[in-house]
Amino acid sequence: MGHPFSRHWSGGARAILVGLALCSAFNVNPARAELPAAPPPEVIARGKALAEAGDCGSCHTADPSKPFAGGKRIATPFGGIYSANLTPDRETGIGRWSDEQFLRAMRYGEAPDGSRYYPAFPYPHFTKLVRDDVFAIRAYLGTFTPVSNTPPPPDLRWPLNYRVLMRLWNFAFFRPAIFEPDQNKSVEWNRGGYLVEGISHCGACHTPKNFLGAEKQRERFAGSVVDGWFAPRLDGAMRGGLKSWSVDDIAEYLLSGRNGHSHAGGPMAQVVLNSTSHMSEADVRAMAVYLKDISAGPPEPATAAPSPTQMANGEKLYKGSCVACHELDGSGAPHIYPPLPGNANLQSANPASAIRIVLDGAETITTTRAPNTGSMPPYSKMSDQDVADVVTYIRNAWGNAAPAATAEEVAKLRK
Repeated sequence: MGHPFSRHWSGGARAILVGLALCSAFNVNPARAELPAAPPPEVIARGKALAEAGDCGSCHTADPSKPFAGGKRIATPFGGIYSANLTPDRETGIGRWSDEQFLRAMRYGEAPDGSRYYPAFPYPHFTKLVRDDVFAIRAYLGTFTPVSNTPPPPDLRWPLNYRVLMRLWNFAFFRPAIFEPDQNKSVEWNRGGYLVEGISHCGACHTPKNFLGAEKQRERFAGSVVDGWFAPRLDGAMRGGLKSWSVDDIAEYLLSGRNGHSHAGGPMAQVVLNSTSHMSEADVRAMAVYLKDISAGPPEPATAAPSPTQMANGEKLYKGSCVACHELDGSGAPHIYPPLPGNANLQSANPASAIRIVLDGAETITTTRAPNTGSMPPYSKMSDQDVADVVTYIRNAWGNAAPAATAEEVAKLRK
């Protein structure tokens, strides 16, 4: 016989264990109910559309087999920055982030540890997004396979390699605020403004920067150098802007990569391929409506007539190498070989893009709306002076007017 107390304890223990088991059983459903519900398909679809409008995958994908795993080097005038891992990996991605932390990253450029991002991540534009759209993007990113990948640290020049300086940069140049609709404009115009100024961050490439990399708001959409190319004006400037383009022209260009005036090349070709060609026609048209309404900003530079010697040599080179596709009068074959007279890209203040096309050649991008191809061979065997002369000629023939290109500019871009 055991101790009487032991029998009493044994029965009590059994009762406690049964009670715990029952409590555990009854608590299974409540515990599961606390798990976050999967976002509705329509929210994920909206997040996907927004991520495409922002061309997020282009910057955050270094290895195409690992989308959004980050690690892609983004060149800046101050050195290189490597994009973050946006997959749901809990150690190296954003899997542990709360919605509020993701919102603060998008709206304020603030990492979960309180440090500040560099504006190569365009939070000065993403700050304009409403909360529901930010959370929709997060929901979409949550559908990707988690990938363990820790991007390298930035390799920026001193003193910008000290991230704490971004607090001063933000104080001087960053003004967080969501997009404010203009009640005097149409719903379509406001939708376009929300996309252009916000998630599509067009100004990040098409607005010139100051010496610290901040956009010059007084020269908004007046064009800027990007990776050795010149992102042209998006305002209503007569020669280098969108004055001669209609809303339909702009929409066609963004959807297909070409129109009757021009073809997308350089970095813009990738934007069309990876972003705007995947957007809905309604959203692209809204962007076109907004862009077409931007009035001309800073005056275009006065252009002196190029020297007769440069124009004569340029004309000779053009007739020897270019007329087969672009015709003697520069009319080309619209939608295959872009026309040269009145071409806004050619008449930009900066000749970088025209020089790059002559040096590197060009391949017309193909999209579902424009599947036919066209190409231009590189003319890199030309001397620096010859390239400068032919570029100067096409920028000033047929009524065009733009500053002359120089051999020094060609030599710099050739490198």
